[in-house]
Amino acid sequence: MKGIGASPGIAIGKVLVKKDPEIKIEKKSIENVDAEIKRLEEARKVSKEQINKLYEHTLKNIGEKEAKIFEAHSMILDDPEFFGQVEQKIKSEEVNAEFALNEVTNNFVQIFESMDNEYMKERAADIKDVSSRVIKQLLGIETTDLSRLEEEVIIIAEDLTPSDTAQMDKEKVLGFVTEIGGKTAHSAIMARTLEIPAVVGVEGITTSVKNGDILIFDGEEGNVIVNPEEKVIEEYKNKKEEYEKFRERLAELKGAKSETKDGFEVELVANIGTPKDVDGVIRNDGEGVGLYRTEFLYMDRDDLPTEDEQFEAYKEVAERLEGKPVVIRTLDIGGDKDLPYLELPEEMNPFLGYRAIRLCLDRTDIFKTQLRALLRASAYGNIKIMFPMISSIEELRQAKAILEEVKEELRSENVKFNEEIEVGMMIEIPAAAIMSDVFAKEVDFFSIGTNDLLQYTTAVDRGNRQISYLYNQFHPALLRLVKQVIDNGHKAGIWVGMCGEVAGDPKLIPILIGMGLDEFSMSPISILKARWIINNLSREEMKEMAEKVINLPTAEEVKKFIEENIKIEF
Repeated sequence: MKGIGASPGIAIGKVLVKKDPEIKIEKKSIENVDAEIKRLEEARKVSKEQINKLYEHTLKNIGEKEAKIFEAHSMILDDPEFFGQVEQKIKSEEVNAEFALNEVTNNFVQIFESMDNEYMKERAADIKDVSSRVIKQLLGIETTDLSRLEEEVIIIAEDLTPSDTAQMDKEKVLGFVTEIGGKTAHSAIMARTLEIPAVVGVEGITTSVKNGDILIFDGEEGNVIVNPEEKVIEEYKNKKEEYEKFRERLAELKGAKSETKDGFEVELVANIGTPKDVDGVIRNDGEGVGLYRTEFLYMDRDDLPTEDEQFEAYKEVAERLEGKPVVIRTLDIGGDKDLPYLELPEEMNPFLGYRAIRLCLDRTDIFKTQLRALLRASAYGNIKIMFPMISSIEELRQAKAILEEVKEELRSENVKFNEEIEVGMMIEIPAAAIMSDVFAKEVDFFSIGTNDLLQYTTAVDRGNRQISYLYNQFHPALLRLVKQVIDNGHKAGIWVGMCGEVAGDPKLIPILIGMGLDEFSMSPISILKARWIINNLSREEMKEMAEKVINLPTAEEVKKFIEENIKIEF
């Protein structure tokens, strides 16, 4: 069976199928409305206690970002509008609490799921999770407790909620496989944070296995094998052992240079979303931060973050990295990232619409607040400012002019900041890549955002499953644009980095070395493996490979050429 590799590692073990008991909700007439509402309140109270425990456990054992999921769940339990409608239904229709709650939940979920917005669709999943918890309390249904497992198991489920993954006993859960989900699902993110192997999107897995079956899966490749023969088990045991030894060897690279055999040195830095993520950067010996996604400061809240809130977050990251570079991207909201409290307009094509720098240049009040916080924080470390979604030289000049206005304001207030702060831009729109020779004269650096650059270059919505096969990072058009941007940046004397998924792809890292990329920004867990690859390459040899690759006509031929001609033994 085949799925999507969501968290690396090899798992071999017994299956535990997590199937919650079927919940049958019957409509019943009640006589004592007050008693029914009291029963609902008791179920909410117990659910709140459970969620608070999950929040504390997650905060202590996983991280602040992951714990925020349960803050959101707690807020739903306290939502007077949501539960007010449930109580009103109990009173007006004289029905049982679980029926009323299920009806109101279905209405809310239908509204959220119909929205053309990923953030709001995720809120629908949160409402379902919370409602299910309360309904189980009302019906007295007990579910599989993943925090109290008696033996080591591989969890199989249709899906896993944030509650499920947060309470997993890391010592007993060898990994998990789900029928639905993608790499960006809550459960996948949690798995990577906990460093538990995981595969998602394996159709039919819950009906193909039963408790006690033996399962093997590869969390990187997405391969799943049910009840394998003994020789296959031995083969994967050897692979698992090799993988663990490889991780140990990678740990020995901490403190080593990120350079090729012939002395070409690059920077291996990390993509982060919150100050808490710096722990992973330090643990994996990152040489700085190549992309700090500031939008997470603005999400999961009811209003804009203040200047001081932002200043403290940026300052914390800069200080903890002790002079290492921290590239901070200005607000990139829009597309698949929405802020309900900003009441952004509904758009036919949000990825091509009012987002990122376009929003900031329109809402200069929001933009200036962020720039003030960034400049103030620059006095405490090596912060660099990066503008996203630039498509024209006019936008870049306007953004730089606003930055200069803010600098002048701070000077007049005698507020310290780094007067020599570097200012760069993302190259994620084909227009910017094509005009990169012009842009290079007006910035200190480029960072290539391959996720959007590929999407816009090939006209493929990367979230559309029907055409996902067309979204291929080996596409020669993407590689040609990357080469063009690097060459144009170097001709103008600026450094060029990359913060898209391609930067951490083991197969494409050698080609990027050959192209002369200066900085690779990726998830912290990928840094040491990337260093291993780079240490085993020759820059001169990779230059030849890169030239050959960009002249191939198809993505499949590019991938095949790399696999056949660039061998790195792990």
